[in-house]
Amino acid sequence: MVWLKFVICAALVIFFGAKLSRYGDMIAHKTQLGGLWVGLLLLAAVTSLPELVTGIGAVTVVESPDLALGTAFGSNLFNLAIIAVLDIAYRHQGPLLAWAGAGHRLSAGVGIVLIAFAGGSILLGREWGGALGWVGIYSLVLVVLYLLGASRIFRFERKQGRSQQARALRYEKISARRAYVGFGVAALAIIGLGTWLAIIGDELAVGTGWGASFVGSLFLAATTSLPELVVSIVALRLGAVDMAIANLLGSNMFNMGIVIAGDDLFYRQASIFSASSTSHVYAAAMAILMTLIVIGGLTFRTKRKLPIGMSWYSVALIVAYLAGAYILFTTG
Repeated sequence: MVWLKFVICAALVIFFGAKLSRYGDMIAHKTQLGGLWVGLLLLAAVTSLPELVTGIGAVTVVESPDLALGTAFGSNLFNLAIIAVLDIAYRHQGPLLAWAGAGHRLSAGVGIVLIAFAGGSILLGREWGGALGWVGIYSLVLVVLYLLGASRIFRFERKQGRSQQARALRYEKISARRAYVGFGVAALAIIGLGTWLAIIGDELAVGTGWGASFVGSLFLAATTSLPELVVSIVALRLGAVDMAIANLLGSNMFNMGIVIAGDDLFYRQASIFSASSTSHVYAAAMAILMTLIVIGGLTFRTKRKLPIGMSWYSVALIVAYLAGAYILFTTG
């Protein structure tokens, strides 16, 4: 029964994730914002709402900080693996990252800083605590780092002043009001599904005996990342490569800067960093490695894929993700 609920919840997340992508693209056109900035800020924030709501539900409803952090860190791994999926699906013009903007290297770098600090905070939190009341000071630093990073990326994108792919799309027959209302309805649906997913995740952890860290990092993270997957695939089909990649890298930034801080705020027993397993540090290290692989793909813009139909960085991302899943299974 629990698996049936899991499948139903995942299907609904896919459906509303597709709606979210379409309305987000409408907003990108009507507001004249660039695809990278819309993907980084608007879509990344909303598609990461399942991680935030699931994490808050995990620490308040089922009182499992490991389930919450596992969802956040595991979502990072899944988001980076999605880049390999997009590269395989991008068959017409060679490797995917060869057509992406230079600004993604900046957002990937900010993501590495946030992931490294969040992972290190778990080790520091278990040894020292470091809380103001029940909220860890690390959460406050993560929020500040996220805001500084987003501001820096915004200034970089505005300075570039390039014509964005999303602007070529036309939605003249659809009003701005309809776009905003549709976006809001889809976002609310994603929030509700995230709460339900936290309850399902706890049932899976108890019923299978796999542990909250592993269930959160694999099953819940994959499901809460389904909006990112759907949004990025739809954006790619629309020709908005920058929006697709920015959504994934921006979601990783949001997971570390806002989602973990939100989980910590609602976990009233102690700082979430001092109450969680160190197995999440392995997920953080693997996410950093995978992000470095993406930066490599953005830097060394190869023009051809391997004979197997994917780029070298896609192979590396898939291998790293599978290795990370194995490590989490054996340590979590």
